[in-house]
Amino acid sequence: MNTKEQKLSLLADMIAFAIVDGELHDREYMFLSIIAIELGVSKDELKQLFHEENRSEIIKSEFERIQQFYRLALLMHCDGVLHEREQIKIHEIGINMGLNPFAIKRVLKAMEKSPTRMVSPDYLLEVFQEQHN
Repeated sequence: MNTKEQKLSLLADMIAFAIVDGELHDREYMFLSIIAIELGVSKDELKQLFHEENRSEIIKSEFERIQQFYRLALLMHCDGVLHEREQIKIHEIGINMGLNPFAIKRVLKAMEKSPTRMVSPDYLLEVFQEQHN
């Protein structure tokens, strides 16, 4: 992800996903703030994204699509409440990203079972890579 526009697009997608359950929890906002810092996006730019229409861009790299999917999955778990609308939406987003539905399901199931709701990067990549064989 090279351009500022791509970074803002990723954050806009995450914001849209964060409010799919009808509210933005404090933990979700904190998570979005951390991602914004990692991407080099200022607080003012992040706040502005909440007032703009979704500016989604197609992510070309499979690795970046997997990363974004995982960010969204983490965001889904960070408020401690797993809404049915979030579960439906995360599957829809993953499929629209061109990710394998079986890999999506495995990753989400592993995250659900994990006490921290996280999976290792190696596991994440392994699950999506084994679908290529």
